[in-house]
Amino acid sequence: MADPKTEMAEDLRADLEKQISDLKREMSRMGKSLAARAGDAAGRASEVLDDAGDAASDALEVTRSRARRLGHRVSHQAHAAAHQMRENPGTTAVVLSSVAVLGLVAGLILGNAVGGGSRASSRWL
Repeated sequence: MADPKTEMAEDLRADLEKQISDLKREMSRMGKSLAARAGDAAGRASEVLDDAGDAASDALEVTRSRARRLGHRVSHQAHAAAHQMRENPGTTAVVLSSVAVLGLVAGLILGNAVGGGSRASSRWL
């Protein structure tokens, strides 16, 4: 007959081995679950990044298209203005002279306002 202490030790050993194998299986299952969740999260993140990249690409294409149309419009208006200036040189000279005079007057007024009405700046007005 076996010693009761030896039987008890064998039972404890068997219980511990069973618990260790159960823990190993549980850890393996948890690792697989975690890997699956990480894979799902990575897949969703990849989809979000792809969607953001597509949206940025679309926005860039729209911006390019608008800039191209704006460039064509500005070019057309510049050609039209140049044509009108060639057709009416007298009017062009009067308009440009008027703009120059208005710029001079505005500069004198602003210079006087910024100078605080000092004697040197007010002698011209």
